[in-house]
This record gives sequence, C-alpha cells and structure tokens, in this order.
Amino acid sequence: MQKVVFQDLGMISYKDAWAYQEARLKELVDRKLHNRQLEKVGQAGEGQRHYLLFCEHPPVYTLGKSGSMDNLLLDEADLHRQGFEFFKINRGGDITYHGPGQIVGYPIFDLDGFFTDVHRYVRYLEEAIIRTIAEYGLRGIRIEGFTGVWLEASGEAPLRKICAIGVHLSRWVTMHGFAFNVNTQLEHFENIIPCGIDDDDKSVTSLEKELGAKLPMQEVKMKLKEHFAGLFGFEFVS
Repeated sequence: MQKVVFQDLGMISYKDAWAYQEARLKELVDRKLHNRQLEKVGQAGEGQRHYLLFCEHPPVYTLGKSGSMDNLLLDEADLHRQGFEFFKINRGGDITYHGPGQIVGYPIFDLDGFFTDVHRYVRYLEEAIIRTIAEYGLRGIRIEGFTGVWLEASGEAPLRKICAIGVHLSRWVTMHGFAFNVNTQLEHFENIIPCGIDDDDKSVTSLEKELGAKLPMQEVKMKLKEHFAGLFGFEFVS
C-alpha cells in the first residue's frame, strides 16, 4: 500500500505554495530515479512517499498554459488596486480564481505507484469531490468535454461548477490539482471568464451558496481527505 503524507498548509501565498509543490515533486522524482539505479544493481529501493497538500490562498488568478489572457477581464492596474495577484503557470486548463474559503488541493503523487493513466487520475480527483459533496446532499456530475465537478441545472439555476481541476505531470509525478469552492467569494469570478467557459447556461457555485450557510472548513477537509485515501487505496503517514 502506498504511503501519503498529508499536510494542511493553511493560508499560504500562491507563489510559496507553488515553490513548495515543486520541491516535493523534485523529491519524489529524485527518489524514483535513485531507486531505479539501486534496482539495476540488485538492491532494494526506498519506498516512495507521496504528498497530499491542502491550503487556501489570498485572492489570486492563475492562467494555465493553454489559457488565453482575453479571459482575464482586469488590467494590471485593476488587479493591483483590488488586491489580486496573477500568475501564468504550467498546469493544464485556462484561468481560474483561488481565494479564502476555497480548499485548494495539490496531490504530489508518483503515479507509477498507483496507475499511469492521466485521464483516470483526473476522474479520481473529480470523484473525491463528488463523494464529499454527496455527504451534504448534493449530486455532483461530470460534463463531457469539461473537467471539474458540476451541479445539474435546476429551475432557474444553470449548470454550476463547484470544483475546477488543472494538473501537471513530470515523470508521472503530479502537481497542481483542484480548487473546491466551499465558502468562496463567488463575486471574484466575475473578473474572469472562468476556465474560459463563456456560456450563458453555466456558472460557478459553492457549498455555502447551495446550502445557504457557511461550512466548517476543517470538517470538509477531513471528509475530502478520507475520500482520497479510499479512492486511491493509500494510507496516511506522518
């Protein structure tokens, strides 16, 4: 069974979290390459240790490598005046928002220890969110052609995205991950075209908006953490 270190980084700047992810990714890649060298000479390698990182960020917009700057509706002066940071990053996907009240998850997993299938990996990320929101009476769905987790249209409410996903892999080691709207300030999404989706029948939502009350962040994190362990079949270690 694979071993995963869980770390809740709390409120952390996007830049610092990105650097921390890259350091952990390098750690896993270096260990994997070292183990392969040991195996070539008939020696046993060290077991891989993966990471599951949860955090929140101060308000920030990030643009994936396939995204368009046209989807950011503020100029540099507006970003600065309103207190937002902005980063172009190396994950897949377009533009999204991170901020307080959102669980941002960064699995640093060596998929050689699980399965080497990127599409399956993304489906597992989605499924962890789907199972978590089901505990609050919400039915999460997938939409063909779009990543992330959505809620079905109902009445006057359109399709609503509650979790965005964008990942990057190096030698089958993952980084970046998901942004799960729990108590998120949804008005901040009005400054962008979220994920580059400019459809009248789609919007963003949060657990707070759907349930009509703020949720205890720690409670949601613990439910989500356990669903990850169940789906991927790992155990947490310190």
